[in-house]
This record gives sequence, structure tokens and C-alpha cells, in this order.
Amino acid sequence: MAIMQTVSPTTHDLGGFSVRRAVPSRDCRMVGPFVFIDQFGPARLESGEGMDVRPHPHINLATVTWLFEGAIDHRDSLGTFSTIRPGTVNLMTAGKGIVHSERSPQSERDAGPAMYGMQTWLALPDGKEEIDPAFEAVSDLPVVEDAGATATVIMGELWGSRAETTCHAQTIYAEINLEAGGMIPIDASADERAVMLVGGDGSLSGEELQPYTLYVLKPGEVMMLTSEHGGKAMLMGGEAFPTRRHVWWNFVSSDRDRIEQAKEDWRAGRFPKVPGDTEEFIPLPDKPKTVSYP
Repeated sequence: MAIMQTVSPTTHDLGGFSVRRAVPSRDCRMVGPFVFIDQFGPARLESGEGMDVRPHPHINLATVTWLFEGAIDHRDSLGTFSTIRPGTVNLMTAGKGIVHSERSPQSERDAGPAMYGMQTWLALPDGKEEIDPAFEAVSDLPVVEDAGATATVIMGELWGSRAETTCHAQTIYAEINLEAGGMIPIDASADERAVMLVGGDGSLSGEELQPYTLYVLKPGEVMMLTSEHGGKAMLMGGEAFPTRRHVWWNFVSSDRDRIEQAKEDWRAGRFPKVPGDTEEFIPLPDKPKTVSYP
């Protein structure tokens, strides 16, 4: 069987749209470097509403934001301001520490923001966890077309095309859009791979996929992704990490003590501020709402 593991996400209702978290879970800690996999929407908020994720810290990871619809204003402690839109990947490398906020642009609030996309975190590999923080937005991404299928390579090399997005570890990430009757091979040579259907219908080598479920695939096996009526899917994965990663709130590290230090640093106000968004912040929780494996 091509599918090794099926991971049903935990759904969180955020009052207007749902966030589905597949990783981390007790059954699946990582897929390649992907240590956190959230899918949200599709939804449209009421006029005047919007996303307001106040400034909060990260360490030892990189966040990857990819939208299908809508827009998000990103600000971080490096002084970055970037409006995330469909077709552009935002990669924020936290390394030794960064703070950022995510809010709906005013133009989106006026119209009623669309909320539909992916928020994933990549663990940084051994020896690179404490690199300097960085940010990049890449919009010149390769697009591959096959039999009724169009795929955007977001990170890594797939179908003979490589994205310019920085990869700290070997990583694959792509959005696949299938027309009715469309198909595309899933032949990546990554250590670990997974597929999530995020719209429409799809099947993998004849096995029907359920929406928003994460399917971890058998390494080295070539599979065909198809759709009867049209669908959208995400392919992700990369190299398997030899050492375990611990997750607590917004912190990821191979070292539990490093997470404890980050908690104390945030509590004591030692992280840098976010220029243009200094009035608010998310306090360190007693018990984080995210799944934690300290």
C-alpha cells in the first residue's frame, strides 16, 4: 500500500474559520523537517473582522506561510513588513530568536477577509538551530504542468524544477491543482513525504483521499495523484531528522533546556520588539493551546 499512515487533524474553531492541525500529534511528530502543519479555511469573515495574531516569539525553527486566498500583513523584529498573498511564500527563519505578528490588512477587513491557506513550521537541523534570524518572500516560483495538473514548487526540487526558496534541510513542498480527470506523479525521492487534500476530491494510486487528512507515504514508491472532479492538494516532506525535536507553544528545539531558556526570556521581556507593532504581545501561557511535547 502506498499510504503508510493516516493522520486525522485536530480542528480548532476560531470563531469564523477553522484551523486543522495534523502535526504535531501523538501519532506523527514530524514529516521530514515539517514539525507543525496547520491548514485553515476556506472561509470569509464578516466585514470589519480580521486576523490579529499579536507579537509572539519563535526559536530554532522556520515558519512557512502559504495562502490560497486572502492576505496577511507580517511584521517581525528584524524590521520586516511583508503582505503575504497567494503565489508568494513567506519564509521566516527564527534561529536563535525572532518575534513577529500576523494581521489582516485594512483593505481585507473592509471587504471581509478571505481565510484559506497553510501555516507550517520547519525544524532547523542539528548545527543550524541557533543561526541568525532571517526573512524572505519568494514569488518567482516554478510552475509545472502535466496531464490536467498544475503544480507550484514552493520549496525544494520536484518534477525537475527547483524553487529558489532557502532550504535549511532537504525539503519538498508544493501546491498541486488538478482539473477534472487530471493526474500527476508523486515520485519525490525524499526520506519522508505526505499529501493533504485541501479542496475538491483526489485519489492516490486509486485510494480516495479524505479532505484535510494527512497521508504519510511509503518512501521510494512512485504514486499517481488523480482527481475525478478537480481538487487541490499539498505535497510536503524532506529529510528525516536523526535527533528528536521538542515542541512547547511557539518554541521548537532539540534541547529541552533551550526551550526553558526561551520561556524565561519571553517572560522577562528579553526578546526584541516588533517595529510598528509594539503595543500588544501574547503572554507566555501556563498551558499552551498548541500540542506540546517538552
